[in-house]
Amino acid sequence: MNDTSNAYGLWGLVALNVFIFVGFAYSFFKPKNLRDWRSFGAYTAFIVALFAEMYGFPLTIYLLSGWLGSKFPNVNLFGHEAGHLWWLFTGQHGDPHGGILHLISLVFIGGGFWLLSKSWHVLYQAQHQHELATAGPYRVVRHPQYIGFVAIMFGFLLQWPTILTAAMFPVLVIMYVRLAISEERDSEAAFGEAWRSYAAATPRFIPQRKRGDHDASISRSQGH
Repeated sequence: MNDTSNAYGLWGLVALNVFIFVGFAYSFFKPKNLRDWRSFGAYTAFIVALFAEMYGFPLTIYLLSGWLGSKFPNVNLFGHEAGHLWWLFTGQHGDPHGGILHLISLVFIGGGFWLLSKSWHVLYQAQHQHELATAGPYRVVRHPQYIGFVAIMFGFLLQWPTILTAAMFPVLVIMYVRLAISEERDSEAAFGEAWRSYAAATPRFIPQRKRGDHDASISRSQGH
Protein backbone atom coordinates (compact mmCIF):
# COMPACT_ATOMS: atom_id res chain seq x y z
CA MET A 1 0.00 0.00 0.00
CA ASN A 2 2.96 2.34 0.54
CA ASP A 3 4.40 1.77 -2.93
CA THR A 4 3.98 5.05 -4.81
CA SER A 5 5.35 3.87 -8.14
CA ASN A 6 1.88 3.32 -9.59
CA ALA A 7 0.47 6.63 -8.30
CA TYR A 8 3.28 9.03 -9.21
CA GLY A 9 6.36 9.26 -11.38
CA LEU A 10 4.12 8.97 -14.44
CA TRP A 11 5.81 11.71 -16.42
CA GLY A 12 4.46 10.45 -19.70
CA LEU A 13 0.95 10.93 -18.32
CA VAL A 14 1.97 14.42 -17.18
CA ALA A 15 3.09 15.28 -20.70
CA LEU A 16 -0.05 13.78 -22.23
CA ASN A 17 -2.42 15.75 -20.01
CA VAL A 18 -0.47 18.99 -20.51
CA PHE A 19 -0.61 18.41 -24.27
CA ILE A 20 -4.36 17.77 -24.18
CA PHE A 21 -5.43 20.65 -21.94
CA VAL A 22 -2.98 23.20 -23.34
CA GLY A 23 -3.57 22.10 -26.92
CA PHE A 24 -7.34 22.17 -26.46
CA ALA A 25 -7.20 25.71 -25.08
CA TYR A 26 -4.83 26.79 -27.86
CA SER A 27 -7.24 25.52 -30.51
CA PHE A 28 -9.85 27.95 -29.16
CA PHE A 29 -7.74 30.88 -28.01
CA LYS A 30 -5.10 31.10 -30.78
CA PRO A 31 -2.84 33.82 -29.28
CA LYS A 32 -1.66 36.42 -31.77
CA ASN A 33 0.03 39.25 -29.90
CA LEU A 34 2.18 39.63 -26.79
CA ARG A 35 -0.86 40.16 -24.56
CA ASP A 36 -2.47 36.97 -25.84
CA TRP A 37 0.71 34.98 -25.29
CA ARG A 38 1.02 36.30 -21.73
CA SER A 39 -2.49 35.20 -20.83
CA PHE A 40 -2.06 31.84 -22.55
CA GLY A 41 1.40 31.34 -21.03
CA ALA A 42 0.03 31.94 -17.53
CA TYR A 43 -2.67 29.32 -18.09
CA THR A 44 -0.05 26.90 -19.46
CA ALA A 45 2.18 27.39 -16.39
CA PHE A 46 -0.77 26.58 -14.13
CA ILE A 47 -1.59 23.41 -16.08
CA VAL A 48 2.04 22.23 -16.04
CA ALA A 49 2.31 22.82 -12.27
CA LEU A 50 -0.98 21.01 -11.69
CA PHE A 51 -0.27 17.83 -13.63
CA ALA A 52 3.36 17.69 -12.50
CA GLU A 53 1.99 17.16 -8.99
CA MET A 54 -1.02 15.10 -9.99
CA TYR A 55 0.99 12.41 -11.79
CA GLY A 56 4.67 13.32 -11.41
CA PHE A 57 5.90 14.26 -7.94
CA PRO A 58 3.37 15.09 -5.15
CA LEU A 59 5.19 18.12 -3.76
CA THR A 60 2.23 19.36 -1.72
CA ILE A 61 1.65 15.95 -0.11
CA TYR A 62 5.37 15.66 0.59
CA LEU A 63 5.58 19.07 2.26
CA LEU A 64 2.45 18.44 4.32
CA SER A 65 3.10 14.77 4.99
CA GLY A 66 3.98 15.27 8.67
CA TRP A 67 0.79 17.15 9.47
CA LEU A 68 -1.38 15.00 7.21
CA GLY A 69 0.08 11.82 8.66
CA SER A 70 -0.83 12.84 12.21
CA LYS A 71 -4.32 14.00 11.20
CA PHE A 72 -5.12 11.07 8.91
CA PRO A 73 -3.03 8.15 10.25
CA ASN A 74 -4.99 5.47 8.40
CA VAL A 75 -4.71 7.07 4.97
CA ASN A 76 -2.08 6.19 2.40
CA LEU A 77 -0.97 9.76 1.72
CA PHE A 78 0.95 8.83 -1.40
CA GLY A 79 -1.93 7.02 -3.01
CA HIS A 80 -3.58 8.93 -5.82
CA GLU A 81 -6.87 9.42 -3.98
CA ALA A 82 -5.15 11.39 -1.19
CA GLY A 83 -4.22 14.08 -3.71
CA HIS A 84 -7.87 15.09 -3.75
CA LEU A 85 -7.24 17.13 -0.60
CA TRP A 86 -10.75 18.58 -0.27
CA TRP A 87 -12.08 15.02 -0.23
CA LEU A 88 -9.50 14.07 2.39
CA PHE A 89 -10.06 17.14 4.59
CA THR A 90 -13.82 16.58 4.75
CA GLY A 91 -13.41 12.98 5.91
CA GLN A 92 -14.95 11.37 2.84
CA HIS A 93 -14.31 7.76 1.87
CA GLY A 94 -14.37 5.83 -1.38
CA ASP A 95 -13.79 7.12 -4.89
CA PRO A 96 -13.40 10.94 -4.85
CA HIS A 97 -14.34 11.20 -8.52
CA GLY A 98 -18.00 10.81 -7.60
CA GLY A 99 -17.90 13.51 -4.93
CA ILE A 100 -19.85 16.73 -5.25
CA LEU A 101 -16.75 18.95 -5.45
CA HIS A 102 -15.31 16.83 -8.23
CA LEU A 103 -18.56 17.06 -10.17
CA ILE A 104 -18.69 20.83 -9.63
CA SER A 105 -15.09 21.07 -10.81
CA LEU A 106 -16.05 19.36 -14.07
CA VAL A 107 -18.78 21.95 -14.59
CA PHE A 108 -16.26 24.79 -14.19
CA ILE A 109 -13.67 23.12 -16.42
CA GLY A 110 -16.17 22.18 -19.13
CA GLY A 111 -17.86 25.58 -18.91
CA GLY A 112 -14.51 27.33 -19.20
CA PHE A 113 -13.60 25.47 -22.38
CA TRP A 114 -17.08 26.08 -23.79
CA LEU A 115 -16.67 29.79 -23.10
CA LEU A 116 -13.26 29.85 -24.81
CA SER A 117 -14.73 28.12 -27.84
CA LYS A 118 -17.78 30.39 -28.16
CA SER A 119 -15.72 33.52 -27.57
CA TRP A 120 -13.09 32.66 -30.14
CA HIS A 121 -15.57 32.25 -32.99
CA VAL A 122 -17.12 35.64 -32.25
CA LEU A 123 -13.77 37.36 -31.82
CA TYR A 124 -12.35 35.81 -34.99
CA GLN A 125 -15.20 37.12 -37.12
CA ALA A 126 -15.08 40.56 -35.49
CA GLN A 127 -11.33 40.90 -36.06
CA HIS A 128 -11.62 39.97 -39.73
CA GLN A 129 -14.40 42.51 -40.19
CA HIS A 130 -12.56 45.13 -38.11
CA GLU A 131 -15.51 45.44 -35.75
CA LEU A 132 -16.11 45.18 -32.02
CA ALA A 133 -16.90 41.70 -30.74
CA THR A 134 -20.38 42.16 -29.28
CA ALA A 135 -22.18 38.91 -30.14
CA GLY A 136 -22.41 35.62 -28.26
CA PRO A 137 -20.69 35.72 -24.85
CA TYR A 138 -19.54 39.28 -25.59
CA ARG A 139 -23.16 40.40 -25.25
CA VAL A 140 -23.00 39.44 -21.57
CA VAL A 141 -19.44 40.34 -20.50
CA ARG A 142 -16.54 42.17 -22.11
CA HIS A 143 -13.88 39.51 -21.45
CA PRO A 144 -15.39 36.01 -21.70
CA GLN A 145 -12.10 34.41 -22.73
CA TYR A 146 -10.35 35.52 -19.56
CA ILE A 147 -13.33 34.31 -17.54
CA GLY A 148 -12.98 30.97 -19.33
CA PHE A 149 -9.33 30.62 -18.31
CA VAL A 150 -10.14 31.51 -14.69
CA ALA A 151 -13.06 29.05 -14.62
CA ILE A 152 -10.85 26.20 -15.86
CA MET A 153 -8.15 26.92 -13.28
CA PHE A 154 -10.70 27.26 -10.48
CA GLY A 155 -12.24 23.94 -11.50
CA PHE A 156 -8.87 22.23 -11.24
CA LEU A 157 -8.31 23.81 -7.82
CA LEU A 158 -11.56 22.23 -6.63
CA GLN A 159 -10.45 18.92 -8.07
CA TRP A 160 -6.77 18.76 -7.11
CA PRO A 161 -5.51 21.66 -4.93
CA THR A 162 -1.77 22.12 -4.50
CA ILE A 163 0.31 24.71 -2.68
CA LEU A 164 1.81 25.99 -5.92
CA THR A 165 -1.42 26.28 -7.93
CA ALA A 166 -3.27 27.80 -4.96
CA ALA A 167 -0.53 30.44 -4.74
CA MET A 168 -0.55 31.00 -8.50
CA PHE A 169 -4.32 31.35 -8.85
CA PRO A 170 -4.87 34.81 -7.24
CA VAL A 171 -1.76 36.15 -8.98
CA LEU A 172 -3.07 34.96 -12.33
CA VAL A 173 -6.53 36.39 -11.68
CA ILE A 174 -4.96 39.79 -10.98
CA MET A 175 -2.87 39.44 -14.12
CA TYR A 176 -5.98 38.72 -16.23
CA VAL A 177 -7.74 41.75 -14.76
CA ARG A 178 -4.79 43.97 -15.66
CA LEU A 179 -4.62 42.48 -19.16
CA ALA A 180 -8.33 43.13 -19.58
CA ILE A 181 -7.92 46.78 -18.60
CA SER A 182 -4.99 47.16 -20.97
CA GLU A 183 -6.99 45.55 -23.75
CA GLU A 184 -9.85 47.97 -23.13
CA ARG A 185 -7.58 50.97 -23.56
CA ASP A 186 -6.56 49.65 -26.97
CA SER A 187 -10.18 48.99 -27.93
CA GLU A 188 -11.22 52.48 -26.93
CA ALA A 189 -8.40 53.95 -29.00
CA ALA A 190 -9.44 51.84 -31.99
CA PHE A 191 -13.24 52.15 -31.85
CA GLY A 192 -13.87 55.34 -29.88
CA GLU A 193 -17.52 56.05 -29.09
CA ALA A 194 -18.65 52.60 -30.24
CA TRP A 195 -16.44 51.05 -27.60
CA ARG A 196 -17.53 53.48 -24.90
CA SER A 197 -21.19 52.73 -25.57
CA TYR A 198 -20.53 49.00 -25.51
CA ALA A 199 -18.48 49.25 -22.30
CA ALA A 200 -21.15 51.36 -20.61
CA ALA A 201 -23.78 48.72 -21.30
CA THR A 202 -21.70 45.56 -20.82
CA PRO A 203 -20.00 44.61 -17.52
CA ARG A 204 -16.35 43.66 -17.55
CA PHE A 205 -16.60 40.28 -15.81
CA ILE A 206 -19.84 39.82 -13.84
CA PRO A 207 -23.03 39.49 -15.95
CA GLN A 208 -25.99 41.75 -15.30
CA ARG A 209 -29.58 40.59 -15.20
CA LYS A 210 -31.12 43.35 -17.28
CA ARG A 211 -30.48 43.11 -21.00
CA GLY A 212 -32.90 45.47 -22.76
CA ASP A 213 -30.84 48.63 -22.43
CA HIS A 214 -27.70 46.65 -23.22
CA ASP A 215 -28.92 45.43 -26.62
CA ALA A 216 -30.31 48.83 -27.53
CA SER A 217 -27.00 50.50 -26.72
CA ILE A 218 -25.04 48.05 -28.85
CA SER A 219 -27.40 48.58 -31.77
CA ARG A 220 -26.95 52.36 -31.52
CA SER A 221 -23.15 52.03 -31.30
CA GLN A 222 -23.12 50.02 -34.52
CA GLY A 223 -25.48 52.40 -36.30
CA HIS A 224 -28.37 49.91 -36.69
